Amino acid sequence: MQPRVRQTTKIFYFDYAAATPVSAQVERAMRPYLSRVYGNPSSLHRQGQKARRALEDSRKQVAEALAARQEEIIFTAGGTESCNLAILGFAKALAGQKAHFITSAIEHPAVLKPFAELQKWGHAVTYLKTSAEGLVSVRELAKAIRPETALVSIMFANNEIGALQPIAEIGKFLSKINFERSKRKRGRIYFHTDACQAAGFCDLSVSRLNIDLLTLNGGKIYGPKQSGVLYAKNGTPLFPLLLGGGQERGLRSGTENVAAAVGLAKALVLAQASRKTASVRLAALRDFLAKSLARSVPEIILNGPQLDSGLRLPNNLNITVPGVEGEALLLYLDAYGVCVSTGSACSSNENQPSHVLKAIGVPGRLVKSNLRITLGAGTSKAEVSYLAKVFPQVVLSLKTVINQVK
Repeated sequence: MQPRVRQTTKIFYFDYAAATPVSAQVERAMRPYLSRVYGNPSSLHRQGQKARRALEDSRKQVAEALAARQEEIIFTAGGTESCNLAILGFAKALAGQKAHFITSAIEHPAVLKPFAELQKWGHAVTYLKTSAEGLVSVRELAKAIRPETALVSIMFANNEIGALQPIAEIGKFLSKINFERSKRKRGRIYFHTDACQAAGFCDLSVSRLNIDLLTLNGGKIYGPKQSGVLYAKNGTPLFPLLLGGGQERGLRSGTENVAAAVGLAKALVLAQASRKTASVRLAALRDFLAKSLARSVPEIILNGPQLDSGLRLPNNLNITVPGVEGEALLLYLDAYGVCVSTGSACSSNENQPSHVLKAIGVPGRLVKSNLRITLGAGTSKAEVSYLAKVFPQVVLSLKTVINQVK
C-alpha cells in the first residue's frame, strides 16, 4: 500500500553538494567562448590567440585565488580527473619505485579508487580511521608515516557529512617532517587535498596551507560541469595520464575547453569573494532546519561534526531517520518537489551503503536510513520552512506503510 502524496511541479533544491546551477555571471563570462571565440588555443591565427589569451587570463585568475603561480594551474575535465592525475600521475612519476601512500577511509571515490589501483601496482597504502564525527587525527597520521611514505591525500571537506579536516595543521606538520628529512637527505612527503566541496567556504591559500596538490571542480561552485583544476606546486613530480598534443604543461593533452576554463575561473573568484557571507547565511538556515526537524521528528540522529563546532561545512546537514530507508525518504520528498540525496551522487548508482557512515561507526541497520541535505545560493528561508513542514509528514506516511506491511 502506497501513501498518498501530493504531487507538485515546483522544485525545492537541497542537493548543492551534488551539483550547482551555473550562475548568471558565469554564464555571461562563458558565452563568447561558446560561439564567437571558438579557435583552438594552440593555433597561431588571431582566433586561436584570442582563445589562448582567455585561457591564460583564466589560469591567472585561478592562481590568484589560490595564492599560487600561474604555471602551477592545470585545467582538467573535473574533480575526478584532477584527483586521478594528482595520485596516479604522482605514482607514475616514481618510475617503478615502490612507495607508501596515506589517505583517509572517508575520501571521495575519486581518491579511494585510485588508491586501490596503487595497491594493485604494488605500493603500500594506509587508510586512516577517523573519529566518530569524521575527523582525521594528525597524531594518527604521524603514527602512520614510514621512511618510504611519499604522498598524503586528505580531503578538505567531506562531501557526505561536511567534516572539515585540519588541512592547515596537517600541512604544517608535514612541512616539519620534510625539513627533518631534507637534513637527512631523504625524499619529501607530498600533500594532496581534494578541495572540491570546500572551495565555496574555505580559504584555499596553498602557501598558507602548505599544499603541493589541490583539486577543484567547477560544478560545485556554480560553474560548468566537467570543468576542473589541479594545482601542482612547482617541483611536484607528475606523469601525464593522457598522452597527445602536450597541452597543460604536457600533463593533460587535448584541446583545452576554453569556455569551461573561463567559467570555472569566474566561479572560483566569485566563490572566494562571497565565502564568508555565504557561510554565515547558510549556517543560520541549516541550523533553523535542523532544530525544526529535531522538534517534529525527535528520533533523528545527526551524522558528522556538531553544527556549532566550526568543523562542519555551513551548508551541510546529514541525518539518519531510524526505521525508514533514506532512499524511500528521498523518493517521497521528491514527490513534494524536494530534492535531497542519500550520500555521494557520484556513487549513488552503485546502490551501496555509504562507506563514510560505515567508517565513522554508524550501525549497519542505520547506514541506509540517512539523508544528506545541502543548501546553496538559491536556498531561501521559505524553502527551508517548506522542507521542515513536509518532512515529518513524509516520515509519518512511510512509517505507517511499514507498520501495515509488518
